[in-house]
Amino acid sequence: MTKHPKKLLVIIAEAALEKRLVSDVRQAGAHGYTVHDVRGGSGYATREGSWEADRTIELKVICDDAVADAIARHVLASYAPHYGLTLFFADVAVLRPEKF
Repeated sequence: MTKHPKKLLVIIAEAALEKRLVSDVRQAGAHGYTVHDVRGGSGYATREGSWEADRTIELKVICDDAVADAIARHVLASYAPHYGLTLFFADVAVLRPEKF
């Protein structure tokens, strides 16, 4: 089975950013994405999602390294100063590289 290396970029953000993040991901050249509603907390805050303004999303993108880096740079510069965000990368392997 032939595996092809790609990069997984995960963005955890306030739900108010979902439409903008999806637009940014597409403009950066990613072929697709997945979005989930999530809840969580840290030493700083807890987001339980019990009301609309408290919702959090997790946006996942599998793409080439350069695209993931471009998305992360843009998201950090555009949204991190004003919104709660967490971003992380992981190396992944895919079976159908043309989809990513």
